[in-house]
Amino acid sequence: MPDMLVRLYDLPDKTGIIKELEEKGIQVRRAIGPEKHIVVEWVRKEFNNHWASECDIAFSRQPVSCFIATKDQEILGFACYDATYRNYFGPTGVTEAARGAGIGKALLLASLHALAEQGYAYGIIGGAGPVEFYKKTFGAMVIEGGDKGIYKGMLR
Repeated sequence: MPDMLVRLYDLPDKTGIIKELEEKGIQVRRAIGPEKHIVVEWVRKEFNNHWASECDIAFSRQPVSCFIATKDQEILGFACYDATYRNYFGPTGVTEAARGAGIGKALLLASLHALAEQGYAYGIIGGAGPVEFYKKTFGAMVIEGGDKGIYKGMLR
């Protein structure tokens, strides 16, 4: 999976999609410290230990660099940035049952806007899974040689 580059100065507005989700009872917001054990364990259970480790690091950032989507006290999805490397987006995931509702896009937009607010002009999507989605939605570009990526040689 390649790394991708996103122009943060040219992002779509995030308020529309977040408001649409709110009307469906889904809240997209930055996670807070007291939720760390719940969110990290959820990521471990729903996805994997590696993502849980990265999510754990996101909670050490100030402000917390993890956004979550919830409905009725249930986590539906998460997105981290600045977890493994600065200016990197990921990991991110949405439960299978909640996919297709725009939650992933809203979490991604919230994260990318947060990177832009830190002063970055470009953001990196590390090990991008849905390449075509990122290209279509944000005009993201594949970084040549990025398929070797930051995770090369990682212990598994």
